[in-house]
Amino acid sequence: MTQKTLDFHALNITPADVFEQMGYHGAEPDEATRRETRLVMEEVSRWLRPRFCYVVVPELPAFDMGRIILRQLQGSEAYALFVCTSGTEFEDYQQRLKDEGDMVRVFIADALGSVIAEHCADVMEACLQESIDKLQWHHTNRFSPGYCGWHVSQQQRLFPLFGGQTCGVRLTDSSLMVPIKSVSGIMGVGKKVRKLDYTCGLCDFKQCYKRRLKLSK
Repeated sequence: MTQKTLDFHALNITPADVFEQMGYHGAEPDEATRRETRLVMEEVSRWLRPRFCYVVVPELPAFDMGRIILRQLQGSEAYALFVCTSGTEFEDYQQRLKDEGDMVRVFIADALGSVIAEHCADVMEACLQESIDKLQWHHTNRFSPGYCGWHVSQQQRLFPLFGGQTCGVRLTDSSLMVPIKSVSGIMGVGKKVRKLDYTCGLCDFKQCYKRRLKLSK
């Protein structure tokens, strides 16, 4: 098991990343939105502690993943299971904004939280790659319950495999993660696997963030 706590600056998040998540897709928001986004990012940077953990297992766990992900994992010699989170501190911050009724900052923070979780996963991915470089292994894309035909209820099979060490992330009865700005999933690792462009043409999940990013380019 590998676990790490990061800070905001380790994530290399830019305002443009947040604007993209907010739906601007390369367009410039108005000055007021840019100013508020910078202020939110500055405030969060003082105390944010995103976290990630991953464990590498030799055999594919008994997940009902569907053909899309199974095809991408073919050739793997082991499997990395991961959880990444913006942290409970960020969840508390979002709740304070809601209680204060500051809906502009609520909107900005919601977008920022999603970016934090994904960038935390990017750092986790780089850490994993560094650990397998000595084996001359590569890794696949990240795949998460709720995407590409892998039902979100499969979180209930994924989380017990961490032995209770999930960076403080827990599941609700409906398999949603708390803090909600978290990501979990699996990557294949081995000499014969590669990270590929996300094959949106094979997946019919229209709200996938990878599909949105691809269409915006």
